[in-house]
Amino acid sequence: MKLYNKLVRDKIPEIMISNGVTPVTETLNDVDYIAALEKKLNEEVEEYHNDKSIKELADILEVVYALCEAQGYTLEDLKNTYEKKHAERGGFSEKIFLVGEE
Repeated sequence: MKLYNKLVRDKIPEIMISNGVTPVTETLNDVDYIAALEKKLNEEVEEYHNDKSIKELADILEVVYALCEAQGYTLEDLKNTYEKKHAERGGFSEKIFLVGEE
């Protein structure tokens, strides 16, 4: 048996079956799910560093959304928090690199 031991998107087992492969899966408890999502986030960020594609950015966003919901927040909570922080501290569009302070 080939081992993966990683969190996968919901439709991956269906896709495997359609390709003639029998997936072996389990459903994680909440604590293990959050840990797996955090590991997946690191994996997706690493893939982005290697690829730099918009698809990898979308994968990161998918994991962020899942983490948000797994921790009891809504996507509206995330959006509101983002907007508040952005209004207070700005974004990164001006490309400011802080060297230090005197």
